[in-house]
Amino acid sequence: MTDQLRLMAVHAHPDDESSKGAATMAKYVSEGVDVLVVTCTGGERGSILNPKLQGDKYIEEHIHEVRKKEMDEAREILGIKQEWLGFVDSGLPEGDPLPPLPEGCFALEDVDKAAGELVKQIRAFRPQVITTYDENGGYPHPDHIMTHKISMVAFEGAADTEKYPEAEFGPAYQPQKLYYNQGFNRPRTEALHNALLERGLESPYGDWLKRWNEFERVERTLTTHVPCADFFEIRDKALIAHATQIDPDGGWFKVPMEIQKEVWPTEEYELAKSLVDTSLPEDDLFAGIRDNA
Repeated sequence: MTDQLRLMAVHAHPDDESSKGAATMAKYVSEGVDVLVVTCTGGERGSILNPKLQGDKYIEEHIHEVRKKEMDEAREILGIKQEWLGFVDSGLPEGDPLPPLPEGCFALEDVDKAAGELVKQIRAFRPQVITTYDENGGYPHPDHIMTHKISMVAFEGAADTEKYPEAEFGPAYQPQKLYYNQGFNRPRTEALHNALLERGLESPYGDWLKRWNEFERVERTLTTHVPCADFFEIRDKALIAHATQIDPDGGWFKVPMEIQKEVWPTEEYELAKSLVDTSLPEDDLFAGIRDNA
């Protein structure tokens, strides 16, 4: 009954959907699951990270339109649906002390009001499962942290007709499960790092692991490992579609595909909320839901 299964992935910027859980989404699309990505901002303040495109005046002057076209291409590759919440990218503040966030940006929006826009999407799409970021945003970008905040409010608020009246936000609906993306986890990073060194290959993860130790990152609980190795190529193709953000010759693609599939053929999630019975660990985001769909 997969035609009744619906997955919503809530992301901060265009390209996040392709770097976090993309193979999982492509797998579920192949099974007939309805998948919707909700993108909170347009990525207007994102730096041009692909050195091959840096200095391009057209891209610099039309970054919003360019990133929208990149998102359109990635959406088609993954086979998903996609909606924009319409908030303005906050940018990643740098310096010591950090500069103030720009006026009117997503991270400075009222949380309950911003969550209302997500509530509208949840009530319209009616997903059983939602994926988002943990309280640290996966990494401390203000838009990722804000995405976490509004996702948590909207998960509960979608069923709250007093806080979000049906006349304005649509018929009430309660999602059943909420997960945090945890694809960039230490066990995966160490496994791929060691596999490369054992084969006499260079690893792109040495500095990552050093920083992990320096920052003393708290290890997350990986409750759900979704087998999706058959969709890693689709994931990479979607990621490369975000050309302003991704260098096809960069570190994202340094691990040979056959090693990825052999050593770590899954994507990981942390179950944060569940209104259905399920047994951990899981291998399916719809565990506890699929049989009753």
